[in-house]
Amino acid sequence: MAETTPIPPPEHAPYGPLPTGGTVRPITRWGTPVMHRAQEPVTAFDEELRSLVADMVATMYAADGVGLAACQIGVDKAVFVFDCPDESGERTVGVVCNPELTLPEGKDRNLDDSDEGCLSFPGAFVELARPDRASVTGQGLDGEPVSFAGDGLLARCLQHETDHTRGTVFGDRLPTKARKKLTKEHDRVAEDYPLDWPASDR
Repeated sequence: MAETTPIPPPEHAPYGPLPTGGTVRPITRWGTPVMHRAQEPVTAFDEELRSLVADMVATMYAADGVGLAACQIGVDKAVFVFDCPDESGERTVGVVCNPELTLPEGKDRNLDDSDEGCLSFPGAFVELARPDRASVTGQGLDGEPVSFAGDGLLARCLQHETDHTRGTVFGDRLPTKARKKLTKEHDRVAEDYPLDWPASDR
């Protein structure tokens, strides 16, 4: 997921820091088949997974994002990473494999229509109404249960990245007029984001 403003401190890492030492990879774009199908569950919690996640983290930071799913670097695995602030500005970092999303219902459900962007459709943002709170459960790098919840941008990020693991890009949730606006903005700045971005910037 893309962000428009700098991320403020401090950092909340309930399951430990994100892996480091990864390689920045080109970000896969909308229209690539892996972006539009449900991802394969993570079943092996091994060094290969840890290396993949380290690359995802490096790529997310290089692209100035707040979240990134494996499909966004072309890998068909249901896992995402994030470093994202909530409504109060506190940053939470985490890794979620095989995410399950829970959203408020009934009188507890309130929508936030803030701008949203995606690193796989870079440079473009448009309003999208989503629930203003969200929680996700899944597994961490070692297969242990993990759970994250939040409001503000963090709630949006958890929804956006879980969508990616199910083959949904946020453009799929937009009405036609908003989708056209997003595409026009993307096309206007496309030359700033070559196909090997952000690896090309290293």
